Amino acid sequence: MRRLFGTDGVRGTANIYPMTTDIAMQIGRAIAFKLKDSRHKSRIVIGKDTRLSGYMIENALAAGICSMGVNILLVGPLPTPGIAFITSSMRADAGVVISASHNPFQDNGIKIFSSDGFKLPDADEIEIEDLIFSQKMAALRPVADEVGRAARIDDARGRYIVFLKNTFPPQYTLEGLHIVLDCAHGATYGVAPHVFEELGARVSAIGVSPDGTNINDNCGALHPELISAKVREAGADIGIALDGDGDRLIVADEKGNIVDGDHIMAICAADLMARRKLRKKTLVATVMSNLGLERAMRKIGGRLLRTQVGDRYVVEEMRRNGYNLGGEQSGHLVFFDHNTTGDGILAALQLLAVMIKKGKPLGEIARIMTTVPQILKNVRTPVKIMPEKINGFADLVAGAGKKLGNSGRILVRPSGTEPIIRVMVEGEDHDLICRMADELCHHLSRHCRDLA
Repeated sequence: MRRLFGTDGVRGTANIYPMTTDIAMQIGRAIAFKLKDSRHKSRIVIGKDTRLSGYMIENALAAGICSMGVNILLVGPLPTPGIAFITSSMRADAGVVISASHNPFQDNGIKIFSSDGFKLPDADEIEIEDLIFSQKMAALRPVADEVGRAARIDDARGRYIVFLKNTFPPQYTLEGLHIVLDCAHGATYGVAPHVFEELGARVSAIGVSPDGTNINDNCGALHPELISAKVREAGADIGIALDGDGDRLIVADEKGNIVDGDHIMAICAADLMARRKLRKKTLVATVMSNLGLERAMRKIGGRLLRTQVGDRYVVEEMRRNGYNLGGEQSGHLVFFDHNTTGDGILAALQLLAVMIKKGKPLGEIARIMTTVPQILKNVRTPVKIMPEKINGFADLVAGAGKKLGNSGRILVRPSGTEPIIRVMVEGEDHDLICRMADELCHHLSRHCRDLA
């Protein structure tokens, strides 16, 4: 049983268990104990997004790491993929991101990268939990000159900007393109505008004034309606919305139509297929990706391989079998030819490169995939509960699935980061799937009221 880690690190309301300074310090001690290398003075990179509580968690983590005799490299606010890049390029022993990604500002989280820039596997996270709760580290107290020290990497943003620009084909430029860019008042605010401007684009940037409390607040990848309206208002060529820690991308085409992660994957997979660079002709996505993406991949001679929900599981499958493109409908897009984790800015650059190569607007290119109607609903629960344990629910799902047949899907799962059960129903008949989703959610809600 996991006690701290969910599908994307540790996450919760800042200053309430488990996101307290006490636990953060213990996590820092455990990371240092597990990942330090006895052959040299180990170093761990620490970065964060723009949340007010980041300062508090950063200091606690740093104290825990240094107390175990490991040095730290502080990079300040930097996107999650930027910290993965800095960790591997600096040959650090680990990287830690203080962020709750797309959650509201009062939440925070801790994500861990190993020395190669990949998120820690489940087994390592469970071992870190064991180190914390078993008190195995209690007697380990380096003293005198054996404690760690802190240093700051002042040019981390600049290094990451150069890295991102180098992923864009050198024969292309963004000159003549007008981009509306929403940084969600998050970690990309000091990076993304420079990247697109330095490649030649005209950038209208919003969400670039973080104050510690406005991250993801009715803006960014969770609220793409904002860039949609701004694109129509400005007559821009594309709208780019990033989330608080910069690992998600959602875009709007030249008419303001929202283009989600599934469509972006279809576009980029087709481009790689045409260049014979999509490894094993396979795109990796999760069970949440639309049936239309599966059909689009079949049409171009490729296949869609599904994993459980969570970009970490997409990455694990890609590493295990040598695939180079994967992601989630929500906008986590992983290009293994360039980086080890989801990167919203990098993904936007790959999409823009396809647009420039084809000389066509995004709205036309996005027709490669036709979305099958899909209903997504959330049911908040007072306690964590597995949907299959709810009386009568499995029979209800089975009956709905039989009605849909091969033309649709039903997926019900508990969130890995919030006390929520997510319900997805997909099928050709929009009215039918709406009724099914409402019936399933009503059953869940009634049961949850009894638990409250």
